[in-house]
Amino acid sequence: MNNFKKSLLALGVMCTSLSAANAQEEVELRNKKDGDYKFQVVTNIEAGKVSNQGRSGTCWSFSSLSFFESEMERMGKDKINLSEMFVVRHTYPDKADRFVRWHGHINFGAGGAFHDVAYVIKNYGIVPEFAYSGLQNGATMHNHGEMDEVLMGIVTAVQARKRAKPTQSWKPAFEGVMDAYLGDYPSEFEYNGKKYTPKTFADEVVGLNADDYVEIGSFTHKPYYEEFELEVPDNWLHHSIQNLPLDEMIEVIDYALMNGYSIAWGADVSEKGFSFRDGLAIVPTDEIEVMAKGKDNQHFSDAGAQKYSVAFQEPVKEKVITPELRQKAYDNYETTDDHGMQLTGIVKDQNGTKYYIVKNSWGEANDCDGYFYASEAYVRYKTIDFMVHKDGIPKHLRKKMNIK
Repeated sequence: MNNFKKSLLALGVMCTSLSAANAQEEVELRNKKDGDYKFQVVTNIEAGKVSNQGRSGTCWSFSSLSFFESEMERMGKDKINLSEMFVVRHTYPDKADRFVRWHGHINFGAGGAFHDVAYVIKNYGIVPEFAYSGLQNGATMHNHGEMDEVLMGIVTAVQARKRAKPTQSWKPAFEGVMDAYLGDYPSEFEYNGKKYTPKTFADEVVGLNADDYVEIGSFTHKPYYEEFELEVPDNWLHHSIQNLPLDEMIEVIDYALMNGYSIAWGADVSEKGFSFRDGLAIVPTDEIEVMAKGKDNQHFSDAGAQKYSVAFQEPVKEKVITPELRQKAYDNYETTDDHGMQLTGIVKDQNGTKYYIVKNSWGEANDCDGYFYASEAYVRYKTIDFMVHKDGIPKHLRKKMNIK
Protein backbone atom coordinates (compact mmCIF):
# COMPACT_ATOMS: atom_id res chain seq x y z
CA MET A 1 0.00 0.00 0.00
CA ASN A 2 1.27 3.45 -0.82
CA ASN A 3 1.26 6.68 1.14
CA PHE A 4 -1.61 9.08 1.79
CA LYS A 5 -2.60 11.39 -1.04
CA LYS A 6 -2.46 14.24 1.44
CA SER A 7 -0.44 14.79 4.58
CA LEU A 8 -2.15 15.11 7.91
CA LEU A 9 -2.09 18.57 9.39
CA ALA A 10 0.13 18.93 12.44
CA LEU A 11 -2.85 18.60 14.78
CA GLY A 12 -4.30 15.68 12.83
CA VAL A 13 -7.65 17.36 12.19
CA MET A 14 -7.96 16.64 8.46
CA CYS A 15 -9.93 13.67 7.19
CA THR A 16 -7.14 12.26 5.05
CA SER A 17 -7.81 10.53 1.73
CA LEU A 18 -8.33 6.85 2.45
CA SER A 19 -7.80 5.37 -1.00
CA ALA A 20 -4.18 4.69 -0.18
CA ALA A 21 -3.93 4.84 3.61
CA ASN A 22 -1.26 2.59 5.05
CA ALA A 23 -2.74 0.41 7.76
CA GLN A 24 0.66 0.04 9.41
CA GLU A 25 1.01 3.75 10.16
CA GLU A 26 -0.24 4.99 13.51
CA VAL A 27 -2.25 7.89 12.14
CA GLU A 28 -5.32 9.62 13.47
CA LEU A 29 -8.20 10.30 11.10
CA ARG A 30 -11.33 12.32 11.68
CA ASN A 31 -14.74 12.24 10.09
CA LYS A 32 -14.46 15.93 9.08
CA LYS A 33 -12.27 18.94 9.72
CA ASP A 34 -14.05 20.09 12.87
CA GLY A 35 -15.37 16.68 13.95
CA ASP A 36 -14.30 14.90 17.09
CA TYR A 37 -14.54 11.32 15.83
CA LYS A 38 -10.94 10.16 16.12
CA PHE A 39 -10.14 7.05 14.15
CA GLN A 40 -7.20 4.67 14.07
CA VAL A 41 -6.83 2.47 10.98
CA VAL A 42 -7.10 -1.27 11.63
CA THR A 43 -6.86 -2.30 7.98
CA ASN A 44 -7.30 -0.58 4.63
CA ILE A 45 -7.32 -1.97 1.11
CA GLU A 46 -6.02 -0.25 -1.99
CA ALA A 47 -8.80 1.34 -4.04
CA GLY A 48 -8.75 3.54 -7.11
CA LYS A 49 -9.75 7.16 -7.50
CA VAL A 50 -13.21 8.13 -6.30
CA SER A 51 -15.54 8.54 -9.28
CA ASN A 52 -18.71 10.56 -9.68
CA GLN A 53 -21.90 8.97 -10.95
CA GLY A 54 -23.33 12.47 -11.47
CA ARG A 55 -27.06 12.73 -11.94
CA SER A 56 -27.58 9.05 -12.66
CA GLY A 57 -28.87 6.05 -10.78
CA THR A 58 -25.87 3.92 -11.68
CA CYS A 59 -24.16 3.57 -8.29
CA TRP A 60 -24.37 -0.22 -8.67
CA SER A 61 -22.09 -0.07 -11.71
CA PHE A 62 -19.61 2.35 -10.11
CA SER A 63 -19.36 0.42 -6.85
CA SER A 64 -19.14 -2.99 -8.51
CA LEU A 65 -16.41 -1.94 -10.91
CA SER A 66 -14.46 -0.24 -8.12
CA PHE A 67 -14.73 -3.55 -6.25
CA PHE A 68 -13.56 -5.54 -9.29
CA GLU A 69 -10.70 -3.09 -9.87
CA SER A 70 -9.56 -3.72 -6.30
CA GLU A 71 -9.86 -7.44 -6.97
CA MET A 72 -7.60 -7.11 -10.00
CA GLU A 73 -5.03 -5.27 -7.92
CA ARG A 74 -5.24 -7.90 -5.19
CA MET A 75 -4.49 -10.56 -7.80
CA GLY A 76 -1.53 -8.62 -9.17
CA LYS A 77 -3.22 -7.65 -12.43
CA ASP A 78 -3.07 -4.33 -14.29
CA LYS A 79 -4.45 -1.29 -12.51
CA ILE A 80 -7.27 -0.25 -14.84
CA ASN A 81 -10.19 2.16 -14.65
CA LEU A 82 -13.04 0.12 -16.11
CA SER A 83 -16.01 1.63 -17.95
CA GLU A 84 -19.17 1.94 -15.88
CA MET A 85 -21.19 3.05 -18.89
CA PHE A 86 -20.23 0.00 -20.93
CA VAL A 87 -22.02 -2.02 -18.25
CA VAL A 88 -25.00 0.36 -18.24
CA ARG A 89 -25.16 0.24 -22.04
CA HIS A 90 -25.49 -3.55 -21.97
CA THR A 91 -27.88 -3.98 -19.07
CA TYR A 92 -30.54 -1.57 -20.33
CA PRO A 93 -31.46 -3.52 -23.51
CA ASP A 94 -31.63 -6.83 -21.64
CA LYS A 95 -33.67 -5.21 -18.88
CA ALA A 96 -36.01 -3.70 -21.49
CA ASP A 97 -36.48 -7.08 -23.19
CA ARG A 98 -37.49 -8.68 -19.89
CA PHE A 99 -39.80 -5.79 -19.05
CA VAL A 100 -41.70 -6.27 -22.31
CA ARG A 101 -41.78 -10.07 -21.99
CA TRP A 102 -43.14 -9.76 -18.45
CA HIS A 103 -45.83 -7.31 -19.65
CA GLY A 104 -44.39 -4.57 -17.48
CA HIS A 105 -44.57 -6.57 -14.27
CA ILE A 106 -40.88 -6.26 -13.41
CA ASN A 107 -38.86 -3.19 -12.60
CA PHE A 108 -37.36 -1.07 -15.36
CA GLY A 109 -35.19 1.89 -14.45
CA ALA A 110 -31.73 3.18 -13.71
CA GLY A 111 -31.13 0.93 -10.72
CA GLY A 112 -29.27 -2.34 -10.73
CA ALA A 113 -27.29 -4.76 -8.62
CA PHE A 114 -23.75 -6.04 -8.19
CA HIS A 115 -24.48 -9.25 -10.06
CA ASP A 116 -25.52 -7.17 -13.10
CA VAL A 117 -21.88 -6.21 -13.57
CA ALA A 118 -20.67 -9.81 -13.25
CA TYR A 119 -23.39 -10.75 -15.75
CA VAL A 120 -22.18 -8.18 -18.28
CA ILE A 121 -18.51 -9.12 -17.92
CA LYS A 122 -19.37 -12.80 -18.36
CA ASN A 123 -21.68 -12.33 -21.35
CA TYR A 124 -20.45 -9.17 -23.10
CA GLY A 125 -16.97 -8.45 -21.76
CA ILE A 126 -15.72 -5.09 -20.50
CA VAL A 127 -13.61 -2.17 -21.71
CA PRO A 128 -11.45 0.50 -20.05
CA GLU A 129 -12.95 3.88 -19.28
CA PHE A 130 -10.90 5.56 -22.00
CA ALA A 131 -12.51 3.29 -24.62
CA TYR A 132 -16.08 4.14 -23.60
CA SER A 133 -16.89 7.02 -21.26
CA GLY A 134 -20.60 7.30 -22.06
CA LEU A 135 -20.24 11.09 -22.21
CA GLN A 136 -21.54 12.83 -25.33
CA ASN A 137 -21.47 16.33 -26.80
CA GLY A 138 -18.72 17.64 -24.57
CA ALA A 139 -20.39 16.58 -21.32
CA THR A 140 -18.10 16.07 -18.34
CA MET A 141 -20.73 14.68 -15.94
CA HIS A 142 -23.30 11.93 -16.32
CA ASN A 143 -26.89 13.17 -16.45
CA HIS A 144 -29.35 10.42 -17.32
CA GLY A 145 -32.67 12.01 -16.40
CA GLU A 146 -33.87 12.61 -19.96
CA MET A 147 -32.45 9.34 -21.28
CA ASP A 148 -34.19 7.35 -18.55
CA GLU A 149 -37.54 8.97 -19.35
CA VAL A 150 -37.20 8.37 -23.10
CA LEU A 151 -36.25 4.70 -22.59
CA MET A 152 -39.11 4.22 -20.15
CA GLY A 153 -41.45 5.73 -22.70
CA ILE A 154 -40.42 3.19 -25.31
CA VAL A 155 -40.84 0.05 -23.19
CA THR A 156 -44.04 1.33 -21.58
CA ALA A 157 -45.59 2.01 -24.98
CA VAL A 158 -44.64 -1.43 -26.29
CA GLN A 159 -45.96 -3.43 -23.35
CA ALA A 160 -49.13 -1.32 -23.12
CA ARG A 161 -50.32 -2.53 -26.54
CA LYS A 162 -51.65 -5.74 -25.04
CA ARG A 163 -54.15 -6.46 -27.82
CA ALA A 164 -51.58 -5.99 -30.56
CA LYS A 165 -48.55 -8.08 -31.32
CA PRO A 166 -45.40 -6.12 -30.51
CA THR A 167 -43.20 -5.68 -33.52
CA GLN A 168 -39.47 -6.05 -33.21
CA SER A 169 -38.96 -2.48 -34.44
CA TRP A 170 -38.82 -1.14 -30.92
CA LYS A 171 -35.51 -2.90 -30.23
CA PRO A 172 -33.38 -1.01 -32.81
CA ALA A 173 -35.21 2.16 -31.76
CA PHE A 174 -34.24 1.50 -28.15
CA GLU A 175 -30.64 0.79 -29.15
CA GLY A 176 -30.57 4.01 -31.19
CA VAL A 177 -31.64 6.06 -28.17
CA MET A 178 -28.89 4.52 -26.06
CA ASP A 179 -26.31 5.22 -28.76
CA ALA A 180 -27.51 8.82 -28.99
CA TYR A 181 -27.11 9.41 -25.26
CA LEU A 182 -24.13 7.19 -24.41
CA GLY A 183 -22.39 6.71 -27.76
CA ASP A 184 -21.64 3.65 -29.88
CA TYR A 185 -19.73 1.13 -27.79
CA PRO A 186 -16.47 -0.11 -29.32
CA SER A 187 -16.28 -3.49 -31.01
CA GLU A 188 -12.48 -3.22 -30.91
CA PHE A 189 -9.93 -0.98 -29.18
CA GLU A 190 -6.23 -0.85 -28.40
CA TYR A 191 -4.67 -1.34 -24.97
CA ASN A 192 -0.91 -1.38 -24.36
CA GLY A 193 -0.24 -1.71 -28.07
CA LYS A 194 -2.54 -4.68 -28.64
CA LYS A 195 -6.03 -4.81 -30.10
CA TYR A 196 -8.85 -6.29 -28.05
CA THR A 197 -12.57 -6.85 -28.26
CA PRO A 198 -14.57 -6.39 -25.04
CA LYS A 199 -14.67 -10.17 -24.62
CA THR A 200 -10.96 -10.78 -25.20
CA PHE A 201 -10.10 -7.87 -22.90
CA ALA A 202 -12.29 -9.38 -20.15
CA ASP A 203 -10.72 -12.80 -20.63
CA GLU A 204 -7.07 -11.91 -21.18
CA VAL A 205 -6.52 -8.70 -19.20
CA VAL A 206 -9.22 -8.47 -16.52
CA GLY A 207 -9.25 -12.22 -16.01
CA LEU A 208 -11.88 -12.40 -13.27
CA ASN A 209 -14.18 -15.41 -12.93
CA ALA A 210 -17.71 -14.16 -12.23
CA ASP A 211 -18.54 -17.50 -10.64
CA ASP A 212 -15.98 -16.86 -7.87
CA TYR A 213 -18.11 -14.07 -6.36
CA VAL A 214 -20.83 -14.54 -3.80
CA GLU A 215 -23.61 -12.22 -2.63
CA ILE A 216 -24.67 -12.43 1.00
CA GLY A 217 -27.45 -10.96 3.13
CA SER A 218 -29.18 -11.67 6.44
CA PHE A 219 -32.95 -12.04 6.67
CA THR A 220 -35.07 -13.99 9.14
CA HIS A 221 -37.95 -14.71 6.74
CA LYS A 222 -35.80 -17.16 4.79
CA PRO A 223 -33.80 -20.20 5.96
CA TYR A 224 -30.18 -19.58 6.89
CA TYR A 225 -27.36 -21.17 4.88
CA GLU A 226 -29.57 -21.38 1.81
CA GLU A 227 -29.90 -19.24 -1.29
CA PHE A 228 -32.99 -17.18 -1.98
CA GLU A 229 -34.00 -14.65 -4.60
CA LEU A 230 -33.17 -11.17 -3.34
CA GLU A 231 -36.53 -9.45 -2.98
CA VAL A 232 -35.77 -5.91 -4.08
CA PRO A 233 -37.14 -4.11 -7.17
CA ASP A 234 -33.76 -3.68 -8.87
CA ASN A 235 -33.13 -7.43 -8.96
CA TRP A 236 -34.44 -7.71 -12.52
CA LEU A 237 -32.22 -10.77 -13.13
CA HIS A 238 -33.99 -12.60 -10.26
CA HIS A 239 -30.59 -13.43 -8.81
CA SER A 240 -30.24 -15.42 -5.58
CA ILE A 241 -28.05 -14.56 -2.61
CA GLN A 242 -26.77 -16.53 0.37
CA ASN A 243 -28.56 -16.01 3.69
CA LEU A 244 -26.54 -15.93 6.91
CA PRO A 245 -27.35 -15.12 10.55
CA LEU A 246 -26.56 -11.48 11.33
CA ASP A 247 -23.46 -12.17 13.44
CA GLU A 248 -22.04 -14.42 10.76
CA MET A 249 -22.74 -11.84 8.06
CA ILE A 250 -20.59 -9.41 10.03
CA GLU A 251 -18.00 -12.15 10.55
CA VAL A 252 -17.64 -12.52 6.77
CA ILE A 253 -17.24 -8.76 6.28
CA ASP A 254 -14.55 -8.54 8.96
CA TYR A 255 -12.71 -11.65 7.81
CA ALA A 256 -12.66 -10.46 4.20
CA LEU A 257 -11.38 -6.97 4.99
CA MET A 258 -8.75 -8.23 7.42
CA ASN A 259 -7.48 -10.63 4.75
CA GLY A 260 -7.24 -8.14 1.90
CA TYR A 261 -10.62 -8.68 0.21
CA SER A 262 -12.72 -5.56 -0.31
CA ILE A 263 -16.51 -5.73 -0.48
CA ALA A 264 -19.21 -4.35 -2.78
CA TRP A 265 -21.80 -3.11 -0.27
CA GLY A 266 -25.49 -2.43 -0.94
CA ALA A 267 -27.35 -0.50 1.75
CA ASP A 268 -30.07 1.96 2.67
CA VAL A 269 -28.71 5.51 2.94
CA SER A 270 -31.96 7.29 3.76
CA GLU A 271 -31.50 7.07 7.52
CA LYS A 272 -31.24 10.17 9.70
CA GLY A 273 -27.85 8.94 10.85
CA PHE A 274 -26.44 8.89 7.31
CA SER A 275 -24.61 12.14 6.61
CA PHE A 276 -22.18 12.09 3.72
CA ARG A 277 -21.25 15.73 4.40
CA ASP A 278 -20.20 14.71 7.93
CA GLY A 279 -18.41 11.59 6.75
CA LEU A 280 -20.58 9.30 8.87
CA ALA A 281 -23.27 6.63 8.81
CA ILE A 282 -24.42 5.89 12.36
CA VAL A 283 -27.53 4.79 14.27
CA PRO A 284 -27.89 7.16 17.25
CA THR A 285 -30.24 6.07 20.01
CA ASP A 286 -31.78 9.56 19.87
CA GLU A 287 -32.32 9.96 16.12
CA ILE A 288 -35.13 12.43 16.74
CA GLU A 289 -32.49 15.04 17.51
CA VAL A 290 -31.08 14.82 13.99
CA MET A 291 -32.33 17.70 11.86
CA ALA A 292 -32.02 17.90 8.07
CA LYS A 293 -31.85 20.99 5.88
CA GLY A 294 -32.44 21.08 2.16
CA LYS A 295 -32.58 18.29 -0.39
CA ASP A 296 -30.05 16.33 -2.38
CA ASN A 297 -31.98 14.90 -5.27
CA GLN A 298 -28.81 14.86 -7.38
CA HIS A 299 -28.17 11.42 -5.93
CA PHE A 300 -31.76 10.18 -6.32
CA SER A 301 -32.29 10.50 -2.56
CA ASP A 302 -31.81 13.06 0.17
CA ALA A 303 -28.86 11.17 1.62
CA GLY A 304 -26.48 14.06 0.98
CA ALA A 305 -28.71 16.73 2.53
CA GLN A 306 -27.16 18.91 5.22
CA LYS A 307 -27.86 17.50 8.67
CA TYR A 308 -27.40 18.89 12.16
CA SER A 309 -26.83 16.92 15.36
CA VAL A 310 -24.26 16.59 18.10
CA ALA A 311 -24.09 12.96 16.96
CA PHE A 312 -22.05 14.09 13.95
CA GLN A 313 -19.56 15.98 16.13
CA GLU A 314 -18.46 13.30 18.57
CA PRO A 315 -19.25 9.62 19.21
CA VAL A 316 -22.67 8.90 20.70
CA LYS A 317 -24.44 5.81 21.95
CA GLU A 318 -25.97 3.77 19.15
CA LYS A 319 -28.91 1.37 18.98
CA VAL A 320 -28.33 -2.31 19.59
CA ILE A 321 -29.19 -3.97 16.28
CA THR A 322 -30.87 -7.36 16.53
CA PRO A 323 -32.00 -9.65 13.70
CA GLU A 324 -35.59 -8.82 14.65
CA LEU A 325 -35.04 -5.05 14.46
CA ARG A 326 -33.24 -5.40 11.16
CA GLN A 327 -35.98 -7.60 9.67
CA LYS A 328 -38.75 -5.27 10.82
CA ALA A 329 -37.12 -2.34 9.02
CA TYR A 330 -36.86 -4.42 5.84
CA ASP A 331 -40.46 -5.63 6.07
CA ASN A 332 -41.75 -2.09 6.68
CA TYR A 333 -39.88 -0.65 3.65
CA GLU A 334 -37.70 1.38 6.02
CA THR A 335 -34.67 -0.47 4.68
CA THR A 336 -34.53 -0.38 0.89
CA ASP A 337 -31.86 -0.96 -1.74
CA ASP A 338 -30.87 2.69 -2.08
CA HIS A 339 -27.20 2.68 -2.89
CA GLY A 340 -24.16 0.62 -3.87
CA MET A 341 -20.74 1.40 -2.36
CA GLN A 342 -17.45 -0.32 -1.55
CA LEU A 343 -16.09 -1.30 1.86
CA THR A 344 -12.32 -0.93 1.85
CA GLY A 345 -11.23 -1.14 5.48
CA ILE A 346 -11.86 -0.97 9.21
CA VAL A 347 -11.12 1.75 11.78
CA LYS A 348 -11.84 2.17 15.49
CA ASP A 349 -12.80 5.39 17.22
CA GLN A 350 -11.41 6.72 20.50
CA ASN A 351 -13.90 4.53 22.40
CA GLY A 352 -12.89 1.36 20.58
CA THR A 353 -16.06 1.27 18.46
CA LYS A 354 -15.64 -0.34 15.04
CA TYR A 355 -16.44 1.48 11.79
CA TYR A 356 -16.01 0.52 8.16
CA ILE A 357 -14.25 2.67 5.58
CA VAL A 358 -16.66 3.26 2.70
CA LYS A 359 -15.77 4.43 -0.78
CA ASN A 360 -18.66 6.31 -2.37
CA SER A 361 -19.32 7.40 -5.98
CA TRP A 362 -20.46 10.98 -5.42
CA GLY A 363 -17.09 12.53 -6.22
CA GLU A 364 -14.62 13.98 -3.73
CA ALA A 365 -17.38 16.11 -2.28
CA ASN A 366 -16.68 15.95 1.46
CA ASP A 367 -13.77 16.37 3.87
CA CYS A 368 -12.92 12.68 3.40
CA ASP A 369 -12.35 13.05 -0.36
CA GLY A 370 -15.44 10.99 -1.19
CA TYR A 371 -15.08 8.36 1.55
CA PHE A 372 -17.00 8.09 4.82
CA TYR A 373 -17.18 5.90 7.93
CA ALA A 374 -20.10 3.54 8.65
CA SER A 375 -20.44 2.19 12.17
CA GLU A 376 -20.87 -1.53 12.72
CA ALA A 377 -24.36 -0.78 14.02
CA TYR A 378 -25.24 0.91 10.73
CA VAL A 379 -23.86 -1.97 8.67
CA ARG A 380 -25.76 -4.48 10.80
CA TYR A 381 -28.98 -2.50 10.44
CA LYS A 382 -28.98 -1.23 6.87
CA THR A 383 -27.09 -3.75 4.74
CA ILE A 384 -29.24 -5.20 1.97
CA ASP A 385 -26.52 -7.45 0.59
CA PHE A 386 -22.86 -7.47 -0.33
CA MET A 387 -20.56 -9.18 -2.82
CA VAL A 388 -17.24 -10.76 -1.93
CA HIS A 389 -14.80 -13.23 -3.44
CA LYS A 390 -15.55 -16.72 -2.13
CA ASP A 391 -12.02 -16.95 -0.67
CA GLY A 392 -12.88 -13.93 1.49
CA ILE A 393 -15.36 -16.10 3.40
CA PRO A 394 -14.14 -18.13 6.41
CA LYS A 395 -13.84 -21.82 5.55
CA HIS A 396 -16.29 -22.97 8.21
CA LEU A 397 -18.97 -20.67 6.77
CA ARG A 398 -18.21 -21.68 3.18
CA LYS A 399 -18.88 -25.24 4.28
CA LYS A 400 -22.23 -24.26 5.84
CA MET A 401 -23.15 -22.39 2.65
CA ASN A 402 -22.02 -25.29 0.43
CA ILE A 403 -19.54 -23.07 -1.42
CA LYS A 404 -16.54 -24.86 -2.89
